[in-house]
Amino acid sequence: MGTLTGKVAVVTGASRGIGKGIALALAAEGATVYVTGRTVEAGSYPLPGTVGETAAQCDTRGGKGIGVAVDHADDAAVAALFQRVRSEAGRLDILVNNAFALPDDLTDPGGFWEKPLSNLQMFEVGVRSNFVAAWHAAQIMAPQGSGLIVAISGYTGVSYTYGTIFGTCKSAVDRMARDMAVELEPHNVCSISLWQGLTLTERAQRNLANIPGLEGRASTRMQDGCTPEHPGRVIAALAADPEVMRHSGGTFITAEMADVYGVTDIDGNRIPSLRDTRGAPIWQPIRSSSHE
Repeated sequence: MGTLTGKVAVVTGASRGIGKGIALALAAEGATVYVTGRTVEAGSYPLPGTVGETAAQCDTRGGKGIGVAVDHADDAAVAALFQRVRSEAGRLDILVNNAFALPDDLTDPGGFWEKPLSNLQMFEVGVRSNFVAAWHAAQIMAPQGSGLIVAISGYTGVSYTYGTIFGTCKSAVDRMARDMAVELEPHNVCSISLWQGLTLTERAQRNLANIPGLEGRASTRMQDGCTPEHPGRVIAALAADPEVMRHSGGTFITAEMADVYGVTDIDGNRIPSLRDTRGAPIWQPIRSSSHE
């Protein structure tokens, strides 16, 4: 029996990448995981992975995976997802807001004015989508008096990475997680933001192999990277912690939170914190700071 047996999670954007790694790590601890994403048919996206494949792998890890096709820019589809969770599971213990609309030109050189306004899709699926999913999740969690909402962010919250919109979005979800924590505190629901460094997803590995000069930047040093399951292991530890509310409202470097819980990557490696070179989080847990 895992530490999350009987718990129910929603992980957004989990066809592949960080979301998939998180879903698998939660399932390995026995959780039922609703896996959302837009990719349903293999080969329909340039990178491998579908919601069904991730869900099936969750089953092999010891949990239960439920693949749900969801475009997180579609409010009606998101509402239907959480209604399904309420109907089938009757509870929700973990929401991981990971879905993010990464444009193809994210790592291309050029100023914000030289890139298309369509890049504002990062606000739609990356900021607004976080709020909508949390809005629905809180309507389940608050009445049950428990829950954990995690936003996946990064050092770009304080350190320039890739572009203006990208950094602005990540800064926004950090602040959103904190203010949600203030309002959720009376209901014993924890809201935090986790900062990822280089995560060796399918997209990251493709970009590192094909974009000249990308490897070796402060944000893309291979020796600092982790597998997509590392943040999931940390989230599993948080979700199993009966005192998790002490963290609520804070923004945390995933590597540092891993040290708090004694979590390593799947190969046993300890992932380094880049606090000294890339910056420190702004928001502290609400129980250790004034939030009037």
